[in-house]
Amino acid sequence: MSNSLKRRTFLSAGAAGALAMNASAVSKASDAKPQKGRKKDPSCKIGLILYTIRDFLKTEDDIARSLEKVKKIGYDCVEITSCEAVSPSRLAQLLKDNGLQAVSAHTSWEDASNNPQKIIDANKAYGNSHVVVSYMPDPLQNEEGFPAFAKGLSEAGAKFAEAGMTFGYHNHSFEFTKYSGKTGQEILITQSDPRYLAFEIDAYWVQYGGGDPAAWIHMLAGRVPTVHMKDMVSLGKNPIYAEVGEGNMNWLNIVKACRSSGVNYCIVEQDVCQRDPFESIALSIKNMKFWGLS
Repeated sequence: MSNSLKRRTFLSAGAAGALAMNASAVSKASDAKPQKGRKKDPSCKIGLILYTIRDFLKTEDDIARSLEKVKKIGYDCVEITSCEAVSPSRLAQLLKDNGLQAVSAHTSWEDASNNPQKIIDANKAYGNSHVVVSYMPDPLQNEEGFPAFAKGLSEAGAKFAEAGMTFGYHNHSFEFTKYSGKTGQEILITQSDPRYLAFEIDAYWVQYGGGDPAAWIHMLAGRVPTVHMKDMVSLGKNPIYAEVGEGNMNWLNIVKACRSSGVNYCIVEQDVCQRDPFESIALSIKNMKFWGLS
């Protein structure tokens, strides 16, 4: 099974699984959202990971039309993924044509570790300098695997640093399993080299794993240039993905944490949309701009 298929399988299971809810997130949604009228904050920009609209990126024409829509909705920054239908140089031109900036890109651990130069060259082609590993291989998701993965990520990050790039890791929920009293995420943080490894906190998956997204963002201040923003709402007994600001997560604390911890980009991601994905990303950016993010 490919890395992307594994990730999709994990995401599908996550949408229907049981929820370990942190106490800070069970307050009324209206009390947990930033208030209207705050001055725009240029230090924490809104972005979109293209994975959210992956079903509309199958061909070059699809990518061109979709990037045009993304720009018209109001996004200026994107995180690259799911654009295999075009070459890096062609993607660079399509981004330029639509006034979009690549500020991050996802890659698999297999590609980052086995063929880093290919990833470096592709990202240089479309003007991006920050690369994120999107998923930890299943065989490493255990007590022995986390320290080994932390070491491997640091070694890979050093190669990206030599090329003038920064390198990060994106969490899901399994990183919050504890091993001898420490979560896998803690092991990755403490046993990796901060010079070569940053983290992309996914707020939804932290909460799904029983953690406090704001607390983890604070913990990683200076090592968390990007945060994934997606909301959580209950459908019967199960949590599902929702547009940012439309669910029950404590965005007041999360946005405060982003602003105080050096986060450069708050990146909208919605793994599964309950409506047209372009409507979903429009609603998310509308709510985030309402809070003063830009």
